[in-house]
Amino acid sequence: MNLDSVVPPLLTALTRLQSAQRHLHPIHLEQVKGKIDDVRGPLQDAYVTLPETEDLIAAGVRTSVELTLKAMSAFEEVPSDPEGIFHAYRALRYTPYALESLYPAAPISDVVNAFFLEDFRHDDPEFLQSLKGDHPDTGIHHIDNERGSKGGYSLYIPENYNPANCYPVVIALHGGAGHGRGFLWTWLKEARSRGIILISPTARGDTWALMGPDIDSDNLEAMLQSVRARWSIDESRLLMTGMSDGGTFTYVSGLRSASPFTHLAPIAASFHPMMLELVEAPNIAGRPIYLTHGTHDWMFDIEVAHMAREVLTGLGADLVFREIPDLAHTYPRDENPHILDWFLKGETPS
Repeated sequence: MNLDSVVPPLLTALTRLQSAQRHLHPIHLEQVKGKIDDVRGPLQDAYVTLPETEDLIAAGVRTSVELTLKAMSAFEEVPSDPEGIFHAYRALRYTPYALESLYPAAPISDVVNAFFLEDFRHDDPEFLQSLKGDHPDTGIHHIDNERGSKGGYSLYIPENYNPANCYPVVIALHGGAGHGRGFLWTWLKEARSRGIILISPTARGDTWALMGPDIDSDNLEAMLQSVRARWSIDESRLLMTGMSDGGTFTYVSGLRSASPFTHLAPIAASFHPMMLELVEAPNIAGRPIYLTHGTHDWMFDIEVAHMAREVLTGLGADLVFREIPDLAHTYPRDENPHILDWFLKGETPS
């Protein structure tokens, strides 16, 4: 299969879908749907020229195209009613699996390789080449984390991993009704660009253990221990972050006195001061926390984040607060580089 004809429209379509996800809001669905109108046709035209193939990489690209077209088709059918936003979330769940199917082409396609990197890496030929290795201990692994399963995790180890170095770890928690295998792709580009080990777990229940017994924290720490036993990690750089329910569980689990995580970055999370009593967290003073919330979050009002800022700051947390004016209740991928500059370098965004 000649990838040159299909990869450009595929990457354009995936970029538009990711932009649509970033700008989702119940009252702006029609405008967001319009952002993908002009990219579906070129991708469909490229798809009809693709032959069936037994080559695994080429077949993966074909699957990626099919899933991307499914996402666009489902998204175009999203109704403009109060339930439309939930249909939009479901439609866009095809996107991470389209990325998963495309990723194996990165070692043989410079364009795909660059697509899974931050812009600052695009003009670094030595770094780009370093990612084209095929070591079985690196890349993406799924540990008991098939789609629909519970309690497993997906893992990324940089392809240029060197056991002589110690690597920061990001553990990224999906939102309610999400899955770690899909949420991995929310952070893959930045982890790959900056040499970070990425763990993307799946909750043991329908969502994280926000009520009742905590059945998730020990599981998350067991995942970290498993990674620690096999790869070299930087114990001073262990970040727990999460979106929505995952952000709320970042508070619940990450603020426990027994938590091994050094930094926390809840995003679009719920918060109540009672949480702090339940987790008995005496170690909030000085704890680095990067709190992100959208001004137009329709699920957890921005006032929830303002309360979290006041309570955590009052208890002495080393808090960075980011209120994003154009963000509703969705994941701000553009905030990842700022979070990592804070996590890795101690820099705070202006």
